[in-house]
Amino acid sequence: MSLARSLTRRGTTAVLTVAMAAALGAAGAGASSADSAAPQTRQIASSVLGSDYKITLTALRSTQDEYAASVRLQVYTQSDGAWKESDRVTVGDVDGWFWYPLTGKGAVCEFSAASTEPAPLTVSLLRTPSLGCSEPAEYVVKEGKVYAG
Repeated sequence: MSLARSLTRRGTTAVLTVAMAAALGAAGAGASSADSAAPQTRQIASSVLGSDYKITLTALRSTQDEYAASVRLQVYTQSDGAWKESDRVTVGDVDGWFWYPLTGKGAVCEFSAASTEPAPLTVSLLRTPSLGCSEPAEYVVKEGKVYAG
């Protein structure tokens, strides 16, 4: 092999190595920004109380622990013909639930509300299949705001 050919091959290898390093660095940067993105969510229950309120329960997967989740209870009121969020609270502790049982079959043990003002609201969710359901959490929705019951 000639010296010129050997230098050309080394130069091509160096260029390819630098290009691969740049591509891997960009991919790594993309992965880290994806990790800081919004958590995965899944609505697990919803109820409309007449034309006054819409109430939803949403599971939010933890960004710190793939098995953990939080539950967000949101209240919406009608405004100009559309539902607008009026309040939200976290049911239980932040990341205090398990993602898979919470988003699987039978996750909602109890979700009840009444079309009264104030509107009583009860939520009980599956902790795990072996542990069963959580104790019911009691709330009251009054004028679009959520209060502990």
